[in-house]
Amino acid sequence: MSLSGSLITPRLLRALWQTALAWGVFALVLGILLLVWPTISIVVAAVLFGVYLLVSGIAQVVAAFGADESAGTRVLFFITGALSVVLAVLAFRNFGEGLGVLFLAIWIGVGFIFQGVSETVLGISYPDLPGRGWQIFLGVITVLAGMIVLASPIDSIVLLAIVTGICLIVVGIGQIVKALKLRSGIGRAAPAA
Repeated sequence: MSLSGSLITPRLLRALWQTALAWGVFALVLGILLLVWPTISIVVAAVLFGVYLLVSGIAQVVAAFGADESAGTRVLFFITGALSVVLAVLAFRNFGEGLGVLFLAIWIGVGFIFQGVSETVLGISYPDLPGRGWQIFLGVITVLAGMIVLASPIDSIVLLAIVTGICLIVVGIGQIVKALKLRSGIGRAAPAA
Protein backbone atom coordinates (compact mmCIF):
# COMPACT_ATOMS: atom_id res chain seq x y z
CA MET A 1 0.00 0.00 0.00
CA SER A 2 1.37 3.42 -0.88
CA LEU A 3 1.42 6.54 1.22
CA SER A 4 -1.41 7.96 -0.88
CA GLY A 5 -3.62 4.97 -0.08
CA SER A 6 -3.55 3.49 -3.60
CA LEU A 7 -1.83 0.41 -4.95
CA ILE A 8 0.26 0.61 -8.06
CA THR A 9 -2.01 -0.76 -10.78
CA PRO A 10 -0.97 -2.27 -14.11
CA ARG A 11 -2.81 0.59 -15.83
CA LEU A 12 -0.79 3.21 -13.95
CA LEU A 13 2.46 1.35 -14.64
CA ARG A 14 1.67 1.18 -18.37
CA ALA A 15 1.02 4.92 -18.46
CA LEU A 16 4.15 5.67 -16.43
CA TRP A 17 6.52 3.47 -18.41
CA GLN A 18 5.25 4.67 -21.80
CA THR A 19 5.51 8.31 -20.73
CA ALA A 20 8.98 7.77 -19.25
CA LEU A 21 10.19 6.00 -22.39
CA ALA A 22 8.86 8.70 -24.73
CA TRP A 23 10.28 11.47 -22.56
CA GLY A 24 13.60 9.65 -22.18
CA VAL A 25 14.08 9.05 -25.91
CA PHE A 26 13.10 12.63 -26.74
CA ALA A 27 15.40 14.07 -24.04
CA LEU A 28 18.29 11.86 -25.18
CA VAL A 29 17.89 12.82 -28.85
CA LEU A 30 17.52 16.52 -28.02
CA GLY A 31 20.56 16.37 -25.72
CA ILE A 32 22.68 14.73 -28.41
CA LEU A 33 21.55 17.30 -30.98
CA LEU A 34 22.49 20.12 -28.63
CA LEU A 35 25.96 18.64 -28.06
CA VAL A 36 26.57 17.86 -31.73
CA TRP A 37 25.33 21.27 -32.83
CA PRO A 38 26.20 23.63 -29.94
CA THR A 39 26.13 26.72 -32.14
CA ILE A 40 22.40 26.23 -32.52
CA SER A 41 20.59 29.53 -32.78
CA ILE A 42 18.39 30.86 -29.99
CA VAL A 43 15.34 30.41 -32.23
CA VAL A 44 15.99 26.73 -32.90
CA ALA A 45 16.91 26.09 -29.27
CA ALA A 46 13.70 27.74 -28.06
CA VAL A 47 11.60 25.74 -30.52
CA LEU A 48 13.27 22.42 -29.64
CA PHE A 49 12.94 23.01 -25.93
CA GLY A 50 9.39 24.24 -26.46
CA VAL A 51 8.54 20.93 -28.16
CA TYR A 52 10.21 19.04 -25.31
CA LEU A 53 8.19 20.94 -22.68
CA LEU A 54 4.99 20.56 -24.67
CA VAL A 55 5.35 16.79 -25.07
CA SER A 56 6.27 16.17 -21.44
CA GLY A 57 3.59 18.61 -20.22
CA ILE A 58 0.80 17.03 -22.25
CA ALA A 59 1.87 13.57 -21.09
CA GLN A 60 1.64 14.67 -17.46
CA VAL A 61 -1.74 16.37 -17.92
CA VAL A 62 -3.07 13.20 -19.57
CA ALA A 63 -1.65 11.15 -16.70
CA ALA A 64 -3.41 13.46 -14.23
CA PHE A 65 -6.79 12.71 -15.78
CA GLY A 66 -6.13 9.10 -16.70
CA ALA A 67 -4.52 7.80 -13.53
CA ASP A 68 -6.53 6.11 -10.79
CA GLU A 69 -4.61 7.97 -8.13
CA SER A 70 -5.14 10.11 -5.07
CA ALA A 71 -6.25 13.67 -5.58
CA GLY A 72 -2.85 14.96 -4.44
CA THR A 73 -0.95 12.90 -7.00
CA ARG A 74 -3.32 13.90 -9.78
CA VAL A 75 -3.09 17.57 -8.84
CA LEU A 76 0.72 17.37 -8.82
CA PHE A 77 0.73 15.74 -12.27
CA PHE A 78 -1.69 18.37 -13.55
CA ILE A 79 0.20 21.37 -12.14
CA THR A 80 3.56 20.10 -13.37
CA GLY A 81 2.16 19.32 -16.81
CA ALA A 82 0.25 22.59 -17.10
CA LEU A 83 3.32 24.62 -16.13
CA SER A 84 5.40 22.75 -18.72
CA VAL A 85 2.77 23.52 -21.37
CA VAL A 86 2.73 27.20 -20.35
CA LEU A 87 6.52 27.36 -20.59
CA ALA A 88 6.31 25.69 -24.02
CA VAL A 89 3.78 28.25 -25.20
CA LEU A 90 6.08 31.04 -23.99
CA ALA A 91 8.98 29.48 -25.88
CA PHE A 92 6.91 29.24 -29.09
CA ARG A 93 5.31 32.64 -28.70
CA ASN A 94 8.51 34.56 -28.06
CA PHE A 95 11.16 32.61 -29.94
CA GLY A 96 11.32 35.08 -32.81
CA GLU A 97 11.61 38.16 -30.64
CA GLY A 98 15.31 37.81 -29.92
CA LEU A 99 14.85 36.82 -26.30
CA GLY A 100 18.08 36.56 -24.42
CA VAL A 101 19.83 33.40 -23.40
CA LEU A 102 18.86 34.16 -19.81
CA PHE A 103 15.14 33.71 -20.51
CA LEU A 104 15.74 30.44 -22.34
CA ALA A 105 17.90 29.23 -19.42
CA ILE A 106 15.11 30.15 -16.99
CA TRP A 107 12.56 28.19 -19.05
CA ILE A 108 14.83 25.17 -19.20
CA GLY A 109 15.77 25.31 -15.50
CA VAL A 110 12.20 25.77 -14.28
CA GLY A 111 10.96 22.98 -16.55
CA PHE A 112 13.58 20.59 -15.18
CA ILE A 113 12.76 21.52 -11.58
CA PHE A 114 9.00 20.99 -11.98
CA GLN A 115 9.55 17.65 -13.70
CA GLY A 116 12.08 16.53 -11.09
CA VAL A 117 9.84 17.41 -8.14
CA SER A 118 6.99 15.45 -9.73
CA GLU A 119 9.24 12.42 -10.31
CA THR A 120 10.58 12.51 -6.74
CA VAL A 121 7.16 12.86 -5.11
CA LEU A 122 5.82 9.96 -7.19
CA GLY A 123 8.74 7.76 -6.11
CA ILE A 124 8.38 8.69 -2.45
CA SER A 125 4.59 8.27 -2.49
CA TYR A 126 4.63 4.70 -3.84
CA PRO A 127 6.93 2.31 -1.98
CA ASP A 128 5.69 -0.56 -4.19
CA LEU A 129 6.63 1.22 -7.45
CA PRO A 130 8.97 -0.93 -9.57
CA GLY A 131 12.27 0.87 -9.99
CA ARG A 132 11.35 3.23 -7.16
CA GLY A 133 15.00 4.00 -6.48
CA TRP A 134 15.49 5.04 -10.09
CA GLN A 135 12.35 7.18 -9.89
CA ILE A 136 13.63 9.10 -6.86
CA PHE A 137 17.21 9.26 -8.17
CA LEU A 138 16.05 10.58 -11.53
CA GLY A 139 13.80 13.14 -9.86
CA VAL A 140 16.67 14.45 -7.75
CA ILE A 141 19.02 14.52 -10.77
CA THR A 142 16.42 16.40 -12.82
CA VAL A 143 15.95 18.98 -10.04
CA LEU A 144 19.74 19.36 -9.80
CA ALA A 145 19.93 19.82 -13.58
CA GLY A 146 17.36 22.60 -13.32
CA MET A 147 19.25 24.25 -10.48
CA ILE A 148 22.53 24.07 -12.43
CA VAL A 149 20.95 25.69 -15.47
CA LEU A 150 19.33 28.42 -13.32
CA ALA A 151 22.35 29.11 -11.11
CA SER A 152 25.04 28.93 -13.77
CA PRO A 153 25.95 32.28 -15.29
CA ILE A 154 25.27 31.24 -18.85
CA ASP A 155 26.57 33.99 -21.08
CA SER A 156 26.34 32.34 -24.48
CA ILE A 157 23.97 30.13 -26.39
CA VAL A 158 26.84 27.69 -27.01
CA LEU A 159 27.44 27.20 -23.28
CA LEU A 160 23.69 26.94 -22.64
CA ALA A 161 23.40 24.31 -25.39
CA ILE A 162 26.28 22.27 -23.96
CA VAL A 163 25.04 22.40 -20.34
CA THR A 164 21.46 21.66 -21.35
CA GLY A 165 22.57 18.92 -23.75
CA ILE A 166 24.52 17.14 -21.02
CA CYS A 167 21.61 17.46 -18.59
CA LEU A 168 19.14 16.16 -21.18
CA ILE A 169 21.34 13.14 -22.02
CA VAL A 170 21.66 12.19 -18.33
CA VAL A 171 17.91 12.68 -17.76
CA GLY A 172 17.05 10.84 -20.99
CA ILE A 173 19.14 7.78 -20.13
CA GLY A 174 17.68 7.77 -16.63
CA GLN A 175 14.13 7.97 -18.00
CA ILE A 176 14.75 5.07 -20.39
CA VAL A 177 16.17 2.89 -17.59
CA LYS A 178 13.25 3.88 -15.35
CA ALA A 179 10.77 3.04 -18.12
CA LEU A 180 12.23 -0.44 -18.48
CA LYS A 181 12.08 -0.99 -14.71
CA LEU A 182 8.45 0.17 -14.63
CA ARG A 183 7.56 -2.09 -17.57
CA SER A 184 9.07 -5.10 -15.84
CA GLY A 185 6.78 -4.50 -12.85
CA ILE A 186 3.48 -4.54 -14.76
CA GLY A 187 2.89 -8.25 -14.22
CA ARG A 188 3.55 -7.94 -10.48
CA ALA A 189 1.26 -4.95 -9.92
CA ALA A 190 -2.04 -5.39 -8.11
CA PRO A 191 -4.97 -5.68 -10.51
CA ALA A 192 -7.07 -2.53 -10.87
CA ALA A 193 -10.01 -2.44 -8.54
